[in-house]
Parts: sequence; C-alpha cells; structure tokens
Amino acid sequence: MSDGRHPLPAIGLLLERAGVRALSADAPRSLVAEAARRAVADVRDGRVPTPDDEAEWDARVATALHQLQRPSLRPVFNGTGVVLHTNLARAPLAAAAIQAITRTAAGACNLEYDVDAGRRGSRYVHCVALLRELTGAEDAIVVNNCAAALVLALNTWCRDREAVISRGELVEIGGSFRVPEIMARSGAVLREVGTTNRTHPDDYRAALSALTGALVKVHRSNFAMSGFVAEASLRDLVPIAAAQGVPLLYDFGSGLMMDLSRFGLSGEAVARDAVRDGATLTMMSGDKLLGGPQAGILLGSAGAIAACRDNPLCRALRVDKLTLAALEATLALYRDPERALRDIPALTMLTAPHASVRGRAESLAESLRAIGVRCTVVDTEATVGGGAFPTARIPSAALALDGDAAALDAALRASDVPVIGRIADGRLLIDLRSVPASFDTALHGALGRALSGTAVRS
Repeated sequence: MSDGRHPLPAIGLLLERAGVRALSADAPRSLVAEAARRAVADVRDGRVPTPDDEAEWDARVATALHQLQRPSLRPVFNGTGVVLHTNLARAPLAAAAIQAITRTAAGACNLEYDVDAGRRGSRYVHCVALLRELTGAEDAIVVNNCAAALVLALNTWCRDREAVISRGELVEIGGSFRVPEIMARSGAVLREVGTTNRTHPDDYRAALSALTGALVKVHRSNFAMSGFVAEASLRDLVPIAAAQGVPLLYDFGSGLMMDLSRFGLSGEAVARDAVRDGATLTMMSGDKLLGGPQAGILLGSAGAIAACRDNPLCRALRVDKLTLAALEATLALYRDPERALRDIPALTMLTAPHASVRGRAESLAESLRAIGVRCTVVDTEATVGGGAFPTARIPSAALALDGDAAALDAALRASDVPVIGRIADGRLLIDLRSVPASFDTALHGALGRALSGTAVRS
C-alpha cells in the first residue's frame, strides 16, 4: 500500500510529465501508459515504496517500460556446468552457422527451387550431400527434432503394426518425454521384449510375427545401467530384422560425429559407426553433440528415406530455411575434424583442457575482486548434458561467490542477460566449462553490474 505521505499520481498527469513523455519517442504511447499503470500499481499494492519525487516516478515508469519491451526469449549465460543444457537451448552455434542464418534470413533463397533446372525443387535436398559424405549413409532427411524423426520413422513403418523394443530402452528423458508414449502416438503397436536389465537377441526373435512392423533400438540417453545387465547390440539385431524382412530403426540420439575418447569422453556411438553397423534408419539430434541447430536427422538406405519423405506426415515435421542453413554450415566444419573441434562451441567447451578453464576462472576472479566482488575459484566437475555421456564427469573450474547464495542467484537471474549458476555446499558457483571463452568479457560485465550493492562486494 502507499504510505500516505505522497498521494499516488493520476495516470494522465504522470503521462504528461516531461520525463515520461520522452519515453514515447521510442515506444507507442499506449505501451508507455501501461508502464505508468504498472508503476503506480506496484506502489499501491505495496511491492515497492512510494517514490520521493518526480524524477523517481519517471525512473519507475522507464523501468516498467523496459520490462514490457524485453523479449520473452533472450540470451543467458550458462554457468551451470552442464554444457548441453536442454533448458538453456543446448548447443551454441558456430560463427559459420550464425553467419549462414543471417545470410539466408535476409532475403529469398533456393529453399524449394532448383536453380540449375529452373523449376520447383525440394527442401529435402539440402544437407543431404554432406550427411552422405560424413556418415556414409545412402540418403538422409532432416526434420524438426529427433522425436519427430522417431515419429516419422515409426508412422512410416509401424502404423497399426508392432514395433519390437526392449523394456530396458523404454526411457523417459527431460520434460516427462517417454519413448513408449511417443511410439503410441505414431500409430505403432508397442511390443515389449526382455526385462528392464537384461534383453537378449532371442527375445527379439521370439516376438517376431506377421504383425511385426520393425525392430526398434533406443539410446538410453541420460542414464546408464550397470551390474547384472545384458542387451542386444545393433549388430545382433541386423540379421534378425533382415531375416524377417522388416526394418531396424535406431534412435541414436546424441549426434556425435567424431570420436572424443582422446579427451576422456568414451562409450558414445559415433554417427558413421552407427550407420555402418547396419540399421535401416538411424535417427539423431542436431543440437546435442553435433553442435548445430535443433533438428532431427534420419540416415539410412535410399528406399527407407524415400518412404519417410513420401509420408504426408513429413510435411508437418519439416524444417525451415534457417535450420537448414545453420545445419549445413555446421556439418561443413566436420570436413576438417580439427577445425570442428576449434570452431564448434559445444566441442570446444567439452574438450578444453582443465588448465585452460581454470585459467579463465582465475582471470575473471581477479578482475572481479578488483571492483569489489568477493569470490574465489574452485575446481568442479562439469557434465555433458543433452542426454549424452551420462556418467562422464569433466574436470572444470568455477567462480564461487561469497554471500547469501539464494540472494545472489536471484540477483543474477534478474540481470538483463541472466547469469544462471548452481548452488553447491551453500555457495553460488558459475562454472566456466559451460560458458564459451569468447563470452568472458561480457560475463564479467554482467556479474559486475548485477552484484553491485549486494553482499558479495567488499
């Protein structure tokens, strides 16, 4: 409530003040009026104290206007230590991909036009040559995410027919997304085999019948099983599917395009190997370990891809020109693996030496302490995220901010560019492994501005 010492101004009078009127130069008057109403309501409802003078009222209206104009989708700093954080949009794009988006967005392009023939073309030809070259697949098609790729494959091959899958692969991933539910939505009839922890090739053989539409294998994504376990490999399933004359569908998920074992990241299938092992269709994401835009990529035989392309559902799942531009530019970087490691941010962050990450943290901490922010550097363990390498822990380093962790977290999230960290052992940590090195200067500025006047300052 207003404290009664200063009456609340009428909205009309507030809008006539010079300081508020000036805001209309950059915003519609109706939006400025809404900002004024919100500023008055905040005082009336007791959320903020009553301003002492007109200048403070002007500032309140300006702040309210800024909040109204702020876009819903905006950049953040990912200081969580989860490199491919699904809630924070997974992989940042390479500079080449960003340039491709800008170039393609600026005007018309040959999305569905065959320039050589001078007639209508197909959006599905883009990226295919690169995907063939890089993975060894006969053909490929790109849809809007990996779940869409799975739905398209199942709807094409298993509508009203049985999809045979191990109980140990009926996974749930983020956002309550469950593989069996998406399989049911595709029109497939779920045929579970084996047990949660052990499934053998003979379990698949025993399930085959005239109703079988396909064998399905799904990457377990964000968890691993150990102990008394067994599973049928992709190579085990290829001859079983072939003998029955049905396709083998493999939801490979992560989109890993190169072996990262020399960086301590092993146990994840590489796209070329998955294709070589013989699945009829292999499906993967574009925005996980591949490091590109959100996309669902289907790799496989020419006949299987043609069947998916001819499915009317394919049109509902198609990607736009910006996704294709970014994906093509990202894939092109893989022609030179060392360049891919250098230029694709997801790979750079995952493979950077611990000493490099620690050095960045030390440099940031020193410059922050110089402006009065109390912080130290601690060693941490980062994770990959994106449903890949679920057990991997990557040596990392973080800024540990002194003070009330919850209050600091709230202050950083309230920034124009929010800084998202994690609280561990009562301290707020900003893990540098998940922040591209090129963002360090901007991160320093965001931390300095957000922490001004808080308990972390000396």
